[in-house]
Formats: sequence, structure tokens, C-alpha cells
Amino acid sequence: MKRTLIGGFVMLGGLFITMTMIIAGAIYAPHMTSWSGKSKLWYAVFGGRQYGDENVDSLFLGFPFILGVTLTIGGLVILCFEYYETIEKNKE
Repeated sequence: MKRTLIGGFVMLGGLFITMTMIIAGAIYAPHMTSWSGKSKLWYAVFGGRQYGDENVDSLFLGFPFILGVTLTIGGLVILCFEYYETIEKNKE
């Protein structure tokens, strides 16, 4: 039971961090004047390489975004492991 709660809170914390970064990028993206790549949103979140003296118009939230995704996946793994253990315990 403890591991299930821990896994759930870790996953929810990771989802909260990840969604916060995506929402921040979505709010900031319409105000950007230049970007490189296919997606304005991902450029706002992760940023890009600076060419010469041009202005880099990004939030550079890549590290918190990756941390949130990692926490989400880690919490999901904990929950799946606990679910599998519960199924195996009920078979016996």
C-alpha cells in the first residue's frame, strides 16, 4: 500500500511538472518573434542554438521538463510493479 501511494504521488508530481512546462511554453509561444525548427512550442520549452548576435527567444525549460517526464515514468513503473505483485499474490 505504501509503495502504491508513493508511486501515485511521484507520477502525479511528474505530470504536474511536465504539464506546467507545456502550459508555460504554450502561453509564451505566441509572443515569440523568431524560432528555428518545426514547432514553436518545443522551441519555447527547450530553446535552440544561438547563431551570432541574434536574440534567443526561449524559456529554456528543458531540464525541468525532462525531470517531470522522468518522475512520471518512474511513478508509473512503481505502480505497474505493485499491480503485477498484487495479481501474482491473488493467483496463489
